[in-house]
Amino acid sequence: MKSWLSVSPDSDFSIYNFPFGVYCIANQEPALASILGNQIIDLAAMNKLGYFKELNISQSVFENKYLNDFIALGKEKTNKVRNTLIEIFSNNNAELALNEKNKSLILKDYSTVTMLMPVKVGNYTDFYSSIQHATNVGTMFRDPKNALLPNYRHIPIGYHGRASSITVSGTDFHRPKGQIKPPDSEQPYMGPTQQLDFELEIAFITGKSTTLGQSITTQQANDYIFGLVLFNDWSARDFQSWEYVPLGPFLAKNFCSSVSPWVVTLEALEQFRVASEKQVPEVLPYLQCPGNNNYDINLEVFIRDEKGTEMQVSSSNFKYMYWSMKQQLAHHTVNGCNIEVGDMYASGTISGSQPHEYGSMLEITWRGTKPLQMPDGSTRKFINDNDTVIMKGYALKDNVRVGFGKVMTKVLPAI
Repeated sequence: MKSWLSVSPDSDFSIYNFPFGVYCIANQEPALASILGNQIIDLAAMNKLGYFKELNISQSVFENKYLNDFIALGKEKTNKVRNTLIEIFSNNNAELALNEKNKSLILKDYSTVTMLMPVKVGNYTDFYSSIQHATNVGTMFRDPKNALLPNYRHIPIGYHGRASSITVSGTDFHRPKGQIKPPDSEQPYMGPTQQLDFELEIAFITGKSTTLGQSITTQQANDYIFGLVLFNDWSARDFQSWEYVPLGPFLAKNFCSSVSPWVVTLEALEQFRVASEKQVPEVLPYLQCPGNNNYDINLEVFIRDEKGTEMQVSSSNFKYMYWSMKQQLAHHTVNGCNIEVGDMYASGTISGSQPHEYGSMLEITWRGTKPLQMPDGSTRKFINDNDTVIMKGYALKDNVRVGFGKVMTKVLPAI
């Protein structure tokens, strides 16, 4: 497919994509949007001008500061909105292409707008679904022979995290403070984390709610998953090693998580599905889901220092997941846990088998024993003050590119 709107071949936002987000511009209220190339598409303006009139969607759904009401319309309608966008912006459709007045109302240059948090997150779950990451961490903290705990190959491990501190790309945060207990000290002390880390993840967002007691099967899961975002699950490793027994991470994780502003739909990613990793031993029947349930999405991490010098530190892929999103959602609800529209579920750190594919500084520097050399000669064991971490993600097949843009966050000094 081609568009009458100019789109660079290496743009994440091709005519095959049309993700959804929320934007604002000076002196205007937030509105729902999509994007093609470097042009924001104001969906509220399109609806007001009648481009979605056959879908009979209330204007208030589009004039909104979150996607939740739009997502709650259901995939039958949201997919029709996306398909309408594909049709209107295709190069064989002149309806909008030749209407300069309407184009001026609908299209905005990406550089002139501010992207907002795409959904109101009511509930947040973080999984631990990359077997290579789990193996690396288990090797570091236990020993290679017992790297994986006995339950790892049987259930998707996860925990419930803090929803209020999930922020959109571009939201900087101050280095968190908490309790730290060095190995050679008998007592902990209070101070800023010395082991601030990123975690390269992808999160999915649910588009339908369930009632308490209802379960979702692996066969039903895709109907409940609206789309995906890039996710940086910031971690304070020194807090974590002191507090995580017996209940898991707390202050080590709840201070900030960062997400990309565009929600890429499952439908846009359909052609990038690939085979899942073979699971041994065979999982219980409720977790079984034959077929291609992983996605070939290239993931990259960059560190930009305070001088503006940028270096790539990781190149991973979403296809390395041991537990698929379908299995995560089925396990999450098998006990009757109810879910809501806009809930967010992060994958856990995504690491491949090679060092350049590791998805955290904990692994890249092997717990600080192999410092990372930066272009200016400085080194990093973990993330420094005034460093900016940038994550990017895109799928590419047969010259078709569907991407997420980026999630970018700067670390400010502790206060």
